[in-house]
Amino acid sequence: MSQYGLLEWVRLIRLPFYLRGKKSLSLKKGFTTGHACRIDLPKGMDITLRINENVRIGDNVHIVAHQSVSIGENCLFASKIFISDTDHGIIKGEGEHTNPSIPPASRPLISYPVKIGNNVWVGENVVILPGVTIGDGCIIGANSVINRDIPAYTIAAGVPAKVIKQYDFETSRWVTV
Repeated sequence: MSQYGLLEWVRLIRLPFYLRGKKSLSLKKGFTTGHACRIDLPKGMDITLRINENVRIGDNVHIVAHQSVSIGENCLFASKIFISDTDHGIIKGEGEHTNPSIPPASRPLISYPVKIGNNVWVGENVVILPGVTIGDGCIIGANSVINRDIPAYTIAAGVPAKVIKQYDFETSRWVTV
């Protein structure tokens, strides 16, 4: 980024806007945010959040990227979405990171990359959890929790989200799975 910082790359940032760790952000042109968006990145020089061209996010979107969150081109995000590559401990395996007697804020942070493809549309109130890949051309239904990979050109919805439709390029239609 040049001396102008974020301003040369964005189309519109509505205030208030909260950005922690701006040196860990890679941002392409055409970025737009709604009101009260929050981006939490570690302090340092490594890029942990990559936002490609023409990404538009709605109000109250919160993104946490301690290791790696990548958002493809031409994505549209509704409001009140949470995307994180990080957990305060995990429930798999054994050891300190699984111990429920340790306060959550004292547990080690565990991170798994999140990748969101190109031309993805994410509905209102969606939660995207660590370690998830959402393929190109997906639609994620409102109020869904994404805790597993979603294949390209599908519609997923629910808690946890499941694929409910897939685009058929031969017929140019969404087909129920």
